[in-house]
Amino acid sequence: MRFTRIRPLVCAALFTIAAAAPALAGSPFDGQWNVTVVTKSGNCEPSSSSTLTVTEGRISAPGAAVSGTIGREGLVRVSINGAYANGQLSGNSGSGKWNGASAGVPCSGRWEASRQ
Repeated sequence: MRFTRIRPLVCAALFTIAAAAPALAGSPFDGQWNVTVVTKSGNCEPSSSSTLTVTEGRISAPGAAVSGTIGREGLVRVSINGAYANGQLSGNSGSGKWNGASAGVPCSGRWEASRQ
């Protein structure tokens, strides 16, 4: 099902955002981030983890349609394959919420990130 693909993609997007922001712009959030995504409602995979890279405040992930940013104050906004996530990074950690849908069935939860 698509639900099992959404969670890893959200993780990948969040990790990419966290790792991409600080590098070029001198943001404090550049680097590698470990992201764990947990489903709170819907039929998505219960949890998954990924590593993302943030560069110049932009979020990307290999092999995934990801777009998003991390602001200089740590505000995270990302979309990946129809799933959306937002939250806040501060120092070496962060958290937020995500939601998506597959075949018209909603799925949502929380994510947490820590810098490697």
